[in-house]
Amino acid sequence: MDKKKMTLAELQGKKDRGEKITMITAYDYPSARLVDEVGMDMILVGDSLGMVVLGYDSTVPVTMEEMIHHCKAVSRAVTAGFIVGDMPFLSYQASVDRAIENAGRFIKEAACDAVKLEGGSDMAPVVEAIVKAGIPVCAHIGLTPQTATMLSGFKVQGKNAESARAQVKSAKDLEEAGAFMIVMECIPDLVAARITDGLRIPTIGIGAGNHCDGQVLVYHDLVGLFERFTPKFVKQYVNLSPLIKEALLQYKIEVEKSIFPTKEHAFSMTPEEAAKI
Repeated sequence: MDKKKMTLAELQGKKDRGEKITMITAYDYPSARLVDEVGMDMILVGDSLGMVVLGYDSTVPVTMEEMIHHCKAVSRAVTAGFIVGDMPFLSYQASVDRAIENAGRFIKEAACDAVKLEGGSDMAPVVEAIVKAGIPVCAHIGLTPQTATMLSGFKVQGKNAESARAQVKSAKDLEEAGAFMIVMECIPDLVAARITDGLRIPTIGIGAGNHCDGQVLVYHDLVGLFERFTPKFVKQYVNLSPLIKEALLQYKIEVEKSIFPTKEHAFSMTPEEAAKI
């Protein structure tokens, strides 16, 4: 029996009932299918794909076309999870009209259920405009990778009282602008708790402690497929890279030694037919 499609109302209901929301990234059909089969509430097609799938040094080079391409693959695999498409750098900052147009592409072309964008109080007008256009928006505060250079690198945000107050204000402003959810990245757990308790809408943490209404991790971090670096907030549940390397090496050896393929892996014909060639 097919699982029921996750909705905005059910996500809000989970916060209201004190139930945790589960979210993970996925960037392609096979990973999205596995994520959906285990019953994950939300699937984020994050612009982090630029680093873990496309090999960029940051999320900044990721384009709208790349995001739409990967979102389409994910949406073809998912039947129940709520899909959020990540708006890439400069797809929403230049103008409100451009932001609405690009947000609309995630819904119309890629069959996403919502979009996510980074930024604090300064992004509230953009969030409000996209929401008024009929597109659900998940906000993202704290460490915002697209503008990490302005934040002096990938550093924890809200570590002092002034910075923490700015994060609290941003969360409130984004909620008032119509965001249905807020992702908080690399924020001290006490600040994240304060924000979560002060909002009606759900919060999702990534490096923001356990008091958030839910959590998100990058698929490749969780299963050990990204080896360039491992953030402090990541828990690796399995390390697949050594297993995959071992399988690839065994294949290479068997081909070189003519061990593979065997008759079991080949197609045959009768000697009589072969004689006619």
